[in-house]
Amino acid sequence: MDKKKYLIPFSGLALLACGNEVREQHPNIIYVFPDQFRNQSLGFWAEDEYSDCIGWQADPVRTPNLDRFAGESAVLYRAFSTCPLSSPYRGMFLTGMYPERNGVTLNCMAERPESTLNPDAVCISDVLAANGYSCGYIGKLHAETPMKNDPANPGHYVSDRTPEWDAYTPPERRHGFSYWYSYGTFDEHKNPHYWDTEGIRHDPHEYSVRHETDKAIEFLRNENGEREEGAPFFLVLAYNPPHSPYESPDDCMEEDLELYRDMDYSELYVRPNADTTLTKAPSARYYFANVTGVDREFGRLMDELERLGLDRNTIVVFTSDHGETMCSHGTLDPKNSIYTESFNVPFLIRFPDRIRHRTDPTMLSTTDIMPTLLSMAGLEEKIPETVEGRDLSPALLENGKECDVPDAVLYIRNYDGERDEDGLVRGIFPAARGVKTDRYTMEIAITRNYEVERVLIFDDLEDPYQMNNISHTENQELFSSLCGKLGEKLEEANDIWYREKILERLSFDNIGLAR
Repeated sequence: MDKKKYLIPFSGLALLACGNEVREQHPNIIYVFPDQFRNQSLGFWAEDEYSDCIGWQADPVRTPNLDRFAGESAVLYRAFSTCPLSSPYRGMFLTGMYPERNGVTLNCMAERPESTLNPDAVCISDVLAANGYSCGYIGKLHAETPMKNDPANPGHYVSDRTPEWDAYTPPERRHGFSYWYSYGTFDEHKNPHYWDTEGIRHDPHEYSVRHETDKAIEFLRNENGEREEGAPFFLVLAYNPPHSPYESPDDCMEEDLELYRDMDYSELYVRPNADTTLTKAPSARYYFANVTGVDREFGRLMDELERLGLDRNTIVVFTSDHGETMCSHGTLDPKNSIYTESFNVPFLIRFPDRIRHRTDPTMLSTTDIMPTLLSMAGLEEKIPETVEGRDLSPALLENGKECDVPDAVLYIRNYDGERDEDGLVRGIFPAARGVKTDRYTMEIAITRNYEVERVLIFDDLEDPYQMNNISHTENQELFSSLCGKLGEKLEEANDIWYREKILERLSFDNIGLAR
Protein backbone atom coordinates (compact mmCIF):
# COMPACT_ATOMS: atom_id res chain seq x y z
CA MET A 1 0.00 0.00 0.00
CA ASP A 2 1.24 3.45 -0.87
CA LYS A 3 2.32 5.22 2.32
CA LYS A 4 1.41 8.64 0.88
CA LYS A 5 -1.34 10.46 2.75
CA TYR A 6 -4.63 10.80 0.95
CA LEU A 7 -8.07 12.23 1.71
CA ILE A 8 -11.44 10.55 1.40
CA PRO A 9 -14.58 12.62 1.84
CA PHE A 10 -16.86 11.23 4.53
CA SER A 11 -19.81 12.69 6.38
CA GLY A 12 -18.64 16.31 6.40
CA LEU A 13 -15.15 15.24 7.51
CA ALA A 14 -12.23 13.58 5.80
CA LEU A 15 -10.44 10.35 6.62
CA LEU A 16 -6.71 10.89 6.83
CA ALA A 17 -4.94 7.62 6.08
CA CYS A 18 -1.25 6.83 6.55
CA GLY A 19 -0.23 3.19 6.46
CA ASN A 20 -2.70 1.34 8.66
CA GLU A 21 -3.51 4.44 10.71
CA VAL A 22 -6.85 6.09 9.92
CA ARG A 23 -8.25 9.09 11.76
CA GLU A 24 -10.93 11.68 11.15
CA GLN A 25 -9.77 15.11 10.10
CA HIS A 26 -12.07 18.12 10.09
CA PRO A 27 -11.72 20.23 6.95
CA ASN A 28 -9.96 23.57 7.06
CA ILE A 29 -12.04 26.67 6.33
CA ILE A 30 -10.90 29.86 4.62
CA TYR A 31 -13.44 32.69 4.53
CA VAL A 32 -12.52 35.61 2.27
CA PHE A 33 -14.78 38.64 2.21
CA PRO A 34 -13.61 41.93 0.68
CA ASP A 35 -15.72 44.88 1.73
CA GLN A 36 -18.31 46.35 -0.64
CA PHE A 37 -17.61 43.88 -3.45
CA ARG A 38 -20.81 43.73 -5.47
CA ASN A 39 -21.95 40.55 -7.12
CA GLN A 40 -22.14 42.19 -10.54
CA SER A 41 -18.37 42.82 -10.47
CA LEU A 42 -17.35 39.28 -11.34
CA GLY A 43 -16.24 38.66 -14.88
CA PHE A 44 -17.59 35.11 -15.14
CA TRP A 45 -21.20 36.35 -15.17
CA ALA A 46 -20.62 37.27 -18.82
CA GLU A 47 -20.02 33.60 -19.71
CA ASP A 48 -22.91 31.60 -21.18
CA GLU A 49 -22.82 29.07 -18.35
CA TYR A 50 -23.79 31.73 -15.83
CA SER A 51 -25.66 34.42 -17.74
CA ASP A 52 -28.94 32.50 -17.95
CA CYS A 53 -29.56 32.68 -14.20
CA ILE A 54 -29.12 36.41 -13.59
CA GLY A 55 -30.94 38.50 -16.21
CA TRP A 56 -28.46 41.39 -16.02
CA GLN A 57 -25.14 42.26 -17.65
CA ALA A 58 -21.88 41.80 -15.77
CA ASP A 59 -19.62 44.74 -15.06
CA PRO A 60 -16.66 45.11 -17.46
CA VAL A 61 -14.17 43.80 -14.91
CA ARG A 62 -11.21 41.48 -15.18
CA THR A 63 -11.29 38.75 -12.54
CA PRO A 64 -9.51 35.73 -14.06
CA ASN A 65 -8.71 34.06 -10.73
CA LEU A 66 -12.23 34.36 -9.39
CA ASP A 67 -13.58 33.20 -12.74
CA ARG A 68 -11.45 30.07 -12.45
CA PHE A 69 -12.47 29.60 -8.81
CA ALA A 70 -16.15 29.87 -9.78
CA GLY A 71 -15.59 27.00 -12.20
CA GLU A 72 -14.61 24.83 -9.22
CA SER A 73 -17.33 26.04 -6.86
CA ALA A 74 -21.02 26.19 -6.19
CA VAL A 75 -22.04 29.69 -7.24
CA LEU A 76 -24.97 30.90 -5.17
CA TYR A 77 -26.55 33.70 -7.14
CA ARG A 78 -29.28 34.32 -4.56
CA ALA A 79 -27.07 35.18 -1.58
CA PHE A 80 -28.12 38.31 0.29
CA SER A 81 -26.67 40.54 2.98
CA THR A 82 -29.57 40.70 5.44
CA CYS A 83 -28.53 44.13 6.73
CA PRO A 84 -26.14 45.40 4.04
CA LEU A 85 -23.74 47.34 6.21
CA SER A 86 -20.22 46.46 7.32
CA SER A 87 -20.72 46.00 11.07
CA PRO A 88 -24.17 44.34 11.15
CA TYR A 89 -23.01 41.85 8.52
CA ARG A 90 -20.00 40.88 10.62
CA GLY A 91 -22.11 40.42 13.72
CA MET A 92 -24.48 38.09 11.85
CA PHE A 93 -21.72 36.15 10.08
CA LEU A 94 -19.84 35.53 13.32
CA THR A 95 -22.84 34.58 15.49
CA GLY A 96 -25.62 33.34 13.19
CA MET A 97 -27.90 35.74 15.08
CA TYR A 98 -29.86 38.77 13.90
CA PRO A 99 -28.53 42.23 14.90
CA GLU A 100 -30.78 42.75 17.90
CA ARG A 101 -29.45 39.60 19.55
CA ASN A 102 -25.77 39.74 18.59
CA GLY A 103 -25.54 43.42 19.56
CA VAL A 104 -24.35 44.93 16.27
CA THR A 105 -27.34 46.91 15.00
CA LEU A 106 -25.53 49.82 13.32
CA ASN A 107 -22.08 50.53 11.93
CA CYS A 108 -19.77 50.62 14.95
CA MET A 109 -18.24 53.94 16.02
CA ALA A 110 -17.66 55.79 19.29
CA GLU A 111 -20.97 57.69 19.22
CA ARG A 112 -22.87 54.38 19.06
CA PRO A 113 -21.67 52.59 22.21
CA GLU A 114 -24.61 50.18 22.21
CA SER A 115 -23.79 48.80 18.75
CA THR A 116 -21.05 46.31 19.54
CA LEU A 117 -20.53 42.57 19.35
CA ASN A 118 -21.84 40.99 22.53
CA PRO A 119 -18.79 39.56 24.34
CA ASP A 120 -20.96 36.70 25.60
CA ALA A 121 -22.17 35.73 22.11
CA VAL A 122 -21.00 32.34 20.88
CA CYS A 123 -19.23 32.94 17.56
CA ILE A 124 -18.28 30.49 14.85
CA SER A 125 -14.66 30.88 15.93
CA ASP A 126 -15.58 30.03 19.56
CA VAL A 127 -17.15 26.76 18.41
CA LEU A 128 -14.30 25.86 16.07
CA ALA A 129 -11.61 26.69 18.64
CA ALA A 130 -13.40 24.56 21.24
CA ASN A 131 -13.28 21.67 18.77
CA GLY A 132 -9.59 21.72 17.97
CA TYR A 133 -9.32 24.40 15.27
CA SER A 134 -6.61 27.03 15.09
CA CYS A 135 -8.44 30.24 14.26
CA GLY A 136 -6.93 33.31 12.62
CA TYR A 137 -8.38 36.72 11.72
CA ILE A 138 -6.66 39.05 9.25
CA GLY A 139 -7.93 42.46 8.16
CA LYS A 140 -10.94 44.60 8.95
CA LEU A 141 -13.13 43.62 11.92
CA HIS A 142 -15.42 46.63 12.49
CA ALA A 143 -17.71 44.75 14.87
CA GLU A 144 -17.05 46.62 18.13
CA THR A 145 -17.55 50.11 19.43
CA PRO A 146 -14.16 51.85 19.80
CA MET A 147 -12.86 51.88 23.36
CA LYS A 148 -10.13 53.91 25.03
CA ASN A 149 -7.77 50.96 25.05
CA ASP A 150 -4.91 51.82 22.70
CA PRO A 151 -2.13 49.39 23.72
CA ALA A 152 0.49 52.07 23.06
CA ASN A 153 -1.47 54.81 24.84
CA PRO A 154 -3.72 53.32 27.54
CA GLY A 155 -6.82 55.32 28.37
CA HIS A 156 -7.09 56.77 24.86
CA TYR A 157 -8.68 55.85 21.56
CA VAL A 158 -6.36 54.54 18.87
CA SER A 159 -6.43 57.91 17.10
CA ASP A 160 -7.64 61.45 17.73
CA ARG A 161 -10.47 61.35 15.20
CA THR A 162 -13.81 62.67 16.44
CA PRO A 163 -15.89 60.61 16.41
CA GLU A 164 -13.59 57.60 16.46
CA TRP A 165 -14.33 54.69 14.14
CA ASP A 166 -11.17 52.61 14.37
CA ALA A 167 -10.65 50.16 17.22
CA TYR A 168 -8.24 47.76 18.89
CA THR A 169 -9.71 44.41 19.95
CA PRO A 170 -8.15 43.04 23.15
CA PRO A 171 -7.55 39.28 23.53
CA GLU A 172 -10.57 38.71 25.76
CA ARG A 173 -12.88 39.93 22.98
CA ARG A 174 -11.41 37.89 20.11
CA HIS A 175 -13.83 34.96 20.38
CA GLY A 176 -11.46 32.05 19.92
CA PHE A 177 -9.16 33.64 17.34
CA SER A 178 -5.69 32.76 18.59
CA TYR A 179 -3.92 34.45 15.67
CA TRP A 180 -4.76 38.13 15.26
CA TYR A 181 -3.69 40.70 12.68
CA SER A 182 -6.54 43.14 12.51
CA TYR A 183 -7.99 46.62 13.07
CA GLY A 184 -11.42 48.17 13.46
CA THR A 185 -11.94 50.24 10.35
CA PHE A 186 -9.54 52.55 8.50
CA ASP A 187 -9.81 53.61 4.88
CA GLU A 188 -6.36 54.25 3.45
CA HIS A 189 -5.73 51.35 1.11
CA LYS A 190 -2.00 52.01 0.68
CA ASN A 191 -1.38 53.05 4.27
CA PRO A 192 -3.04 50.36 6.43
CA HIS A 193 -2.26 49.46 10.01
CA TYR A 194 -2.88 46.41 12.17
CA TRP A 195 -2.56 45.15 15.72
CA ASP A 196 -1.07 41.69 16.03
CA THR A 197 -1.77 38.90 18.51
CA GLU A 198 0.37 40.62 21.15
CA GLY A 199 -1.19 44.05 20.60
CA ILE A 200 1.78 45.49 18.71
CA ARG A 201 0.86 47.92 15.94
CA HIS A 202 2.20 47.44 12.39
CA ASP A 203 2.28 50.07 9.63
CA PRO A 204 3.50 48.27 6.49
CA HIS A 205 2.99 51.19 4.03
CA GLU A 206 1.83 49.00 1.17
CA TYR A 207 -1.41 48.02 -0.55
CA SER A 208 -3.53 46.43 2.15
CA VAL A 209 -4.81 43.55 0.02
CA ARG A 210 -1.29 42.49 -0.91
CA HIS A 211 -0.02 42.79 2.65
CA GLU A 212 -2.93 40.85 4.14
CA THR A 213 -2.47 38.11 1.56
CA ASP A 214 1.18 37.89 2.55
CA LYS A 215 0.11 37.42 6.17
CA ALA A 216 -2.47 34.81 5.15
CA ILE A 217 0.21 32.88 3.24
CA GLU A 218 2.43 33.00 6.31
CA PHE A 219 -0.48 31.54 8.26
CA LEU A 220 -0.93 28.74 5.72
CA ARG A 221 2.80 27.98 5.78
CA ASN A 222 2.84 28.31 9.57
CA GLU A 223 6.09 30.20 9.19
CA ASN A 224 6.14 31.61 12.71
CA GLY A 225 3.88 29.25 14.61
CA GLU A 226 0.72 31.11 13.59
CA ARG A 227 -1.33 27.97 14.13
CA GLU A 228 -1.07 24.59 15.80
CA GLU A 229 0.71 22.19 13.50
CA GLY A 230 -1.54 19.33 12.42
CA ALA A 231 -4.75 20.93 13.67
CA PRO A 232 -7.47 22.04 11.27
CA PHE A 233 -7.61 25.79 10.79
CA PHE A 234 -10.20 28.51 10.28
CA LEU A 235 -8.85 31.63 8.58
CA VAL A 236 -10.89 34.78 8.01
CA LEU A 237 -9.44 37.23 5.50
CA ALA A 238 -11.35 40.53 5.53
CA TYR A 239 -10.00 42.85 2.84
CA ASN A 240 -11.12 46.50 2.87
CA PRO A 241 -10.93 47.27 -0.91
CA PRO A 242 -12.94 47.72 -3.07
CA HIS A 243 -14.60 49.78 -0.30
CA SER A 244 -14.20 53.54 -0.67
CA PRO A 245 -12.10 55.61 -1.10
CA TYR A 246 -12.06 55.19 -4.85
CA GLU A 247 -11.27 58.68 -6.05
CA SER A 248 -7.71 58.71 -7.39
CA PRO A 249 -4.72 56.53 -8.34
CA ASP A 250 -3.69 56.74 -4.68
CA ASP A 251 -6.61 54.43 -3.85
CA CYS A 252 -5.60 51.44 -5.98
CA MET A 253 -2.68 49.79 -7.70
CA GLU A 254 -1.45 51.51 -10.86
CA GLU A 255 -1.21 48.23 -12.76
CA ASP A 256 -4.89 47.58 -12.14
CA LEU A 257 -6.00 51.11 -12.94
CA GLU A 258 -4.35 50.84 -16.37
CA LEU A 259 -7.02 48.31 -17.35
CA TYR A 260 -9.80 50.86 -16.88
CA ARG A 261 -8.17 54.29 -17.13
CA ASP A 262 -9.17 54.99 -20.74
CA MET A 263 -12.68 53.54 -20.63
CA ASP A 264 -15.48 56.07 -21.02
CA TYR A 265 -18.75 55.99 -19.11
CA SER A 266 -20.54 54.06 -21.84
CA GLU A 267 -18.03 51.24 -21.35
CA LEU A 268 -17.80 51.42 -17.56
CA TYR A 269 -21.51 51.66 -16.85
CA VAL A 270 -23.37 48.84 -18.54
CA ARG A 271 -26.38 48.95 -16.21
CA PRO A 272 -29.19 51.11 -17.68
CA ASN A 273 -30.21 52.24 -14.19
CA ALA A 274 -26.90 54.07 -13.61
CA ASP A 275 -26.91 57.88 -13.52
CA THR A 276 -23.50 58.97 -14.77
CA THR A 277 -24.26 62.64 -14.06
CA LEU A 278 -23.69 61.97 -10.37
CA THR A 279 -20.49 63.33 -8.85
CA LYS A 280 -19.55 59.77 -7.97
CA ALA A 281 -19.39 58.64 -11.60
CA PRO A 282 -15.56 58.79 -11.97
CA SER A 283 -15.26 56.29 -9.09
CA ALA A 284 -16.01 53.28 -11.27
CA ARG A 285 -12.47 53.14 -12.69
CA TYR A 286 -10.89 53.00 -9.25
CA TYR A 287 -13.52 50.64 -7.88
CA PHE A 288 -12.99 48.18 -10.73
CA ALA A 289 -9.21 48.52 -10.32
CA ASN A 290 -9.56 47.39 -6.70
CA VAL A 291 -11.81 44.53 -7.80
CA THR A 292 -8.99 43.34 -10.04
CA GLY A 293 -6.48 43.89 -7.23
CA VAL A 294 -8.54 41.68 -4.93
CA ASP A 295 -8.79 39.06 -7.68
CA ARG A 296 -5.02 38.93 -8.16
CA GLU A 297 -4.31 38.49 -4.46
CA PHE A 298 -7.07 35.90 -4.03
CA GLY A 299 -5.48 33.96 -6.87
CA ARG A 300 -2.12 34.12 -5.13
CA LEU A 301 -3.70 32.74 -1.95
CA MET A 302 -5.36 29.87 -3.82
CA ASP A 303 -2.12 29.01 -5.62
CA GLU A 304 -0.31 28.76 -2.30
CA LEU A 305 -3.07 26.62 -0.80
CA GLU A 306 -2.66 24.19 -3.68
CA ARG A 307 1.14 24.29 -3.55
CA LEU A 308 1.01 23.29 0.12
CA GLY A 309 -1.33 20.40 -0.67
CA LEU A 310 -4.08 21.84 1.52
CA ASP A 311 -6.68 22.54 -1.13
CA ARG A 312 -8.41 19.14 -1.18
CA ASN A 313 -9.48 19.30 2.46
CA THR A 314 -10.23 23.01 2.70
CA ILE A 315 -13.60 24.73 2.36
CA VAL A 316 -13.04 28.10 0.71
CA VAL A 317 -15.71 30.80 0.60
CA PHE A 318 -15.49 34.03 -1.36
CA THR A 319 -18.21 36.54 -0.55
CA SER A 320 -18.73 40.13 0.66
CA ASP A 321 -20.48 42.00 3.44
CA HIS A 322 -22.59 44.03 0.99
CA GLY A 323 -22.52 45.41 -2.51
CA GLU A 324 -22.02 48.81 -4.13
CA THR A 325 -24.69 50.78 -5.99
CA MET A 326 -22.14 52.77 -8.03
CA CYS A 327 -24.55 55.41 -9.41
CA SER A 328 -27.49 53.03 -9.89
CA HIS A 329 -30.92 54.31 -8.85
CA GLY A 330 -29.62 57.86 -8.56
CA THR A 331 -28.26 57.29 -5.05
CA LEU A 332 -24.85 58.23 -3.72
CA ASP A 333 -25.18 55.72 -0.87
CA PRO A 334 -23.24 52.63 -1.94
CA LYS A 335 -24.97 50.29 0.52
CA ASN A 336 -27.73 49.99 3.13
CA SER A 337 -30.46 49.60 0.51
CA ILE A 338 -32.57 46.77 -0.84
CA TYR A 339 -31.50 47.45 -4.43
CA THR A 340 -29.83 44.40 -5.96
CA GLU A 341 -26.50 46.18 -6.33
CA SER A 342 -26.34 46.59 -2.54
CA PHE A 343 -28.37 43.64 -1.20
CA ASN A 344 -27.18 40.78 -3.43
CA VAL A 345 -23.63 39.58 -2.69
CA PRO A 346 -21.27 37.08 -4.31
CA PHE A 347 -21.10 33.70 -2.63
CA LEU A 348 -18.76 31.10 -4.10
CA ILE A 349 -18.01 28.01 -2.05
CA ARG A 350 -15.51 25.29 -2.97
CA PHE A 351 -15.12 22.00 -1.13
CA PRO A 352 -13.42 19.44 -3.42
CA ASP A 353 -15.23 16.11 -3.74
CA ARG A 354 -18.05 17.32 -1.50
CA ILE A 355 -19.55 20.29 -3.41
CA ARG A 356 -19.92 19.99 -7.16
CA HIS A 357 -19.52 22.96 -9.47
CA ARG A 358 -22.83 24.52 -10.43
CA THR A 359 -24.93 27.66 -10.30
CA ASP A 360 -27.15 27.19 -7.27
CA PRO A 361 -30.51 28.96 -6.69
CA THR A 362 -30.53 28.36 -2.92
CA MET A 363 -31.48 31.58 -1.12
CA LEU A 364 -28.93 32.34 1.56
CA SER A 365 -29.10 34.99 4.29
CA THR A 366 -26.17 36.20 6.39
CA THR A 367 -27.41 34.34 9.47
CA ASP A 368 -27.28 31.03 7.56
CA ILE A 369 -23.52 31.14 7.00
CA MET A 370 -22.33 30.15 10.48
CA PRO A 371 -24.51 27.04 10.94
CA THR A 372 -23.91 25.94 7.35
CA LEU A 373 -20.12 26.07 7.70
CA LEU A 374 -20.15 24.38 11.10
CA SER A 375 -22.23 21.55 9.68
CA MET A 376 -19.93 21.17 6.68
CA ALA A 377 -17.04 20.88 9.13
CA GLY A 378 -18.78 17.93 10.78
CA LEU A 379 -19.87 19.96 13.79
CA GLU A 380 -23.61 20.09 13.19
CA GLU A 381 -24.19 18.83 16.73
CA LYS A 382 -22.17 21.78 18.04
CA ILE A 383 -24.26 24.53 16.44
CA PRO A 384 -25.23 26.79 19.37
CA GLU A 385 -28.88 27.04 20.37
CA THR A 386 -28.54 30.81 20.01
CA VAL A 387 -28.16 30.52 16.23
CA GLU A 388 -31.15 31.94 14.32
CA GLY A 389 -30.04 31.06 10.79
CA ARG A 390 -30.50 27.79 8.90
CA ASP A 391 -28.06 25.02 8.20
CA LEU A 392 -28.17 24.87 4.40
CA SER A 393 -25.33 22.36 4.05
CA PRO A 394 -27.65 19.49 3.00
CA ALA A 395 -28.68 21.51 -0.04
CA LEU A 396 -25.09 22.28 -1.01
CA LEU A 397 -23.12 19.09 -0.41
CA GLU A 398 -22.65 16.57 -3.19
CA ASN A 399 -24.34 13.76 -1.28
CA GLY A 400 -26.66 16.19 0.45
CA LYS A 401 -30.18 15.35 1.45
CA GLU A 402 -33.36 17.32 1.21
CA CYS A 403 -33.61 20.23 3.60
CA ASP A 404 -35.99 23.08 4.26
CA VAL A 405 -34.54 25.75 1.98
CA PRO A 406 -35.85 29.30 2.35
CA ASP A 407 -38.39 30.65 -0.13
CA ALA A 408 -37.64 34.26 0.87
CA VAL A 409 -35.05 36.33 2.74
CA LEU A 410 -35.46 39.27 5.10
CA TYR A 411 -34.03 42.76 4.56
CA ILE A 412 -33.22 45.08 7.50
CA ARG A 413 -32.33 48.77 7.55
CA ASN A 414 -31.78 50.59 10.84
CA TYR A 415 -30.90 54.20 11.57
CA ASP A 416 -29.67 55.88 14.74
CA GLY A 417 -32.07 56.03 17.64
CA GLU A 418 -32.36 59.11 19.85
CA ARG A 419 -29.25 60.84 21.21
CA ASP A 420 -28.72 61.37 24.90
CA GLU A 421 -27.47 64.54 26.61
CA ASP A 422 -23.89 63.54 25.79
CA GLY A 423 -24.69 63.17 22.08
CA LEU A 424 -24.45 59.38 22.17
CA VAL A 425 -26.86 57.25 20.16
CA ARG A 426 -29.27 55.16 22.19
CA GLY A 427 -31.22 52.40 20.54
CA ILE A 428 -32.18 52.16 16.89
CA PHE A 429 -34.87 53.45 14.59
CA PRO A 430 -36.07 50.53 12.41
CA ALA A 431 -36.31 52.59 9.23
CA ALA A 432 -37.22 49.87 6.73
CA ARG A 433 -37.91 46.20 6.35
CA GLY A 434 -38.25 44.20 3.19
CA VAL A 435 -38.43 40.77 1.65
CA LYS A 436 -36.93 39.07 -1.41
CA THR A 437 -38.70 36.08 -2.94
CA ASP A 438 -37.61 34.08 -5.95
CA ARG A 439 -39.20 36.70 -8.20
CA TYR A 440 -40.06 39.88 -6.29
CA THR A 441 -38.33 42.43 -4.10
CA MET A 442 -40.36 44.59 -1.70
CA GLU A 443 -39.30 47.27 0.77
CA ILE A 444 -41.49 49.27 3.15
CA ALA A 445 -39.79 52.38 4.59
CA ILE A 446 -41.26 54.47 7.39
CA THR A 447 -40.78 57.95 8.83
CA ARG A 448 -39.83 58.54 12.44
CA ASN A 449 -43.50 59.18 13.07
CA TYR A 450 -44.13 55.58 11.99
CA GLU A 451 -45.92 56.58 8.82
CA VAL A 452 -45.23 54.92 5.49
CA GLU A 453 -42.58 56.84 3.59
CA ARG A 454 -42.44 54.64 0.50
CA VAL A 455 -43.19 51.20 -0.85
CA LEU A 456 -40.88 49.62 -3.42
CA ILE A 457 -41.94 46.53 -5.35
CA PHE A 458 -39.86 45.15 -8.22
CA ASP A 459 -40.41 42.20 -10.51
CA ASP A 460 -36.82 40.96 -10.67
CA LEU A 461 -37.63 38.51 -13.47
CA GLU A 462 -39.11 41.04 -15.88
CA ASP A 463 -37.21 44.05 -14.52
CA PRO A 464 -33.74 42.84 -13.40
CA TYR A 465 -32.41 46.40 -13.11
CA GLN A 466 -35.32 47.40 -10.83
CA MET A 467 -36.28 50.46 -12.86
CA ASN A 468 -40.07 50.15 -12.61
CA ASN A 469 -41.68 50.34 -9.19
CA ILE A 470 -44.91 48.34 -9.17
CA SER A 471 -47.84 50.22 -7.64
CA HIS A 472 -48.92 48.53 -4.42
CA THR A 473 -52.35 50.17 -4.68
CA GLU A 474 -52.95 48.85 -8.20
CA ASN A 475 -51.62 45.38 -7.43
CA GLN A 476 -53.28 44.61 -4.12
CA GLU A 477 -53.11 40.83 -4.44
CA LEU A 478 -49.35 40.87 -5.04
CA PHE A 479 -48.82 43.45 -2.30
CA SER A 480 -50.85 41.45 0.19
CA SER A 481 -48.94 38.28 -0.65
CA LEU A 482 -45.58 40.00 -0.19
CA CYS A 483 -46.71 41.57 3.09
CA GLY A 484 -47.70 38.11 4.27
CA LYS A 485 -44.28 36.76 3.40
CA LEU A 486 -42.60 39.74 5.07
CA GLY A 487 -44.66 39.10 8.19
CA GLU A 488 -43.47 35.49 8.26
CA LYS A 489 -39.82 36.51 8.02
CA LEU A 490 -40.23 39.21 10.68
CA GLU A 491 -41.74 36.65 13.05
CA GLU A 492 -39.03 34.12 12.23
CA ALA A 493 -36.39 36.73 13.12
CA ASN A 494 -38.32 38.01 16.16
CA ASP A 495 -37.64 41.43 14.64
CA ILE A 496 -38.68 44.68 16.30
CA TRP A 497 -41.22 45.16 13.49
CA TYR A 498 -42.81 41.89 14.60
CA ARG A 499 -42.58 42.48 18.35
CA GLU A 500 -44.04 45.99 18.15
CA LYS A 501 -46.53 45.08 15.40
CA ILE A 502 -45.25 47.89 13.19
CA LEU A 503 -46.32 46.28 9.92
CA GLU A 504 -49.85 45.74 11.24
CA ARG A 505 -50.14 49.35 12.41
CA LEU A 506 -49.11 50.98 9.14
CA SER A 507 -51.60 52.74 6.87
CA PHE A 508 -50.91 52.47 3.15
CA ASP A 509 -53.56 54.91 1.98
CA ASN A 510 -52.46 57.72 -0.30
CA ILE A 511 -48.84 56.60 -0.47
CA GLY A 512 -47.21 57.55 -3.76
CA LEU A 513 -44.67 55.63 -5.76
CA ALA A 514 -40.94 56.12 -5.23
CA ARG A 515 -38.02 55.01 -7.35
